[in-house]
Amino acid sequence: MLNPENIKKDFPLLQKPVEGKPLFFLDSASTSQKPRVVIEALRDYYESSNANVHRGVYRLSEIATAKFDEARKICADFVGAAFEEIIFTRNATEAANLVAYTYGEMVVNEGDAVVVTALEHHSNFLPWQQLCRRKGAEFRVIPVDENGLLMLDQLENIIDHRVKIVAVTQMSNVVGTMPDLKRIIAAAHAVGAKVLVDAAQGASHLGFDVQDLDTDFAVFTGHKMLGPTGIGFLYGKRDLLEQMPPFMFGGGMIKEVSALHATWADLPAKFEGGTPDIGGAIALGVALKYLQQFSFEDILAHDRELLAYALDKFGQKVGVELHGTSDLSQTGGILSFAIQGVHPHDIASIFADTGVAIRAGHHCAMPLIQRMGLAATARLSFHIYNTKEDVDAAFAALENVYKIFKL
Repeated sequence: MLNPENIKKDFPLLQKPVEGKPLFFLDSASTSQKPRVVIEALRDYYESSNANVHRGVYRLSEIATAKFDEARKICADFVGAAFEEIIFTRNATEAANLVAYTYGEMVVNEGDAVVVTALEHHSNFLPWQQLCRRKGAEFRVIPVDENGLLMLDQLENIIDHRVKIVAVTQMSNVVGTMPDLKRIIAAAHAVGAKVLVDAAQGASHLGFDVQDLDTDFAVFTGHKMLGPTGIGFLYGKRDLLEQMPPFMFGGGMIKEVSALHATWADLPAKFEGGTPDIGGAIALGVALKYLQQFSFEDILAHDRELLAYALDKFGQKVGVELHGTSDLSQTGGILSFAIQGVHPHDIASIFADTGVAIRAGHHCAMPLIQRMGLAATARLSFHIYNTKEDVDAAFAALENVYKIFKL
């Protein structure tokens, strides 16, 4: 099993007060903290091997290129993909937009349909909504019930032969729901549709295996996987990536250019125009290596143990509304809640007064928040470095909310 007390020692920011206050970090669904080895890898690149990749014949460039290519291999191995099926992007948002503006523009036409779920982050909702607006296609949403679970009994009616693309999250960033991906992917493939999975929230808690799922595309973001901000990647099946036109034009993604004509580089360079975030990619590779020293079964068990502990404590308070399912087999380490008569932003501010960092708002998932009949929630989210002490600190902060508002 995980030992979060020891793990926390690997994270420099969790070892010191912030402006004189202890830090209880419970906002990993927004961004994870970074272990020392990731921070050192980023610094080491700029201190010892800063050069552009794939362009220089001098030794510094060769070193940078080797490290950059190794990072891509680590990402490929992490998800069970081939080297050329990994496209570096800034984040999962850019990766989803890349697919929408290339593959989506190729295959979606007037009269077709695209399907998403009501659980989606805006990054996996808006690209498809706007694609449908541009193309005159129908935009369909798989609904959720009052517990934040997808209503998959409607799946056969929603995913029919008009559907070209299905986009679904691996884990909701609001309520932690984990959809039955295999069932959804099978339904999509049965009618010839392709599937994109948003793994930004789930991959560092559940792992991800593109072969096992047989998904066509998947998008990942480094900053929620213990890596740096500004770096992520797209997985796509090679035959689909080869069919798709480039997303960004510029240096590095061409084979030949003349005044009237251009041809494109082979994968993965075709989709990586311009100088990439070399240091970020290298540090992301280190983050994934760090993460893989733990089993994902243990990570998920740890998340659920903390979630059960938090649900029990927060559920004791009259007036606390817990959102999402209580069935821990269908959720990860995320707890969204509200308090009658108190705005979630006030809750988060009072929590912050004692060093407890949580998130309040619509969490970039307004369709889901609206389905829940709310304007916002307060949210606790866990990762491998969290302990019951963090939950206890959050509960003490909750008691302060009740005192201040005289509830």
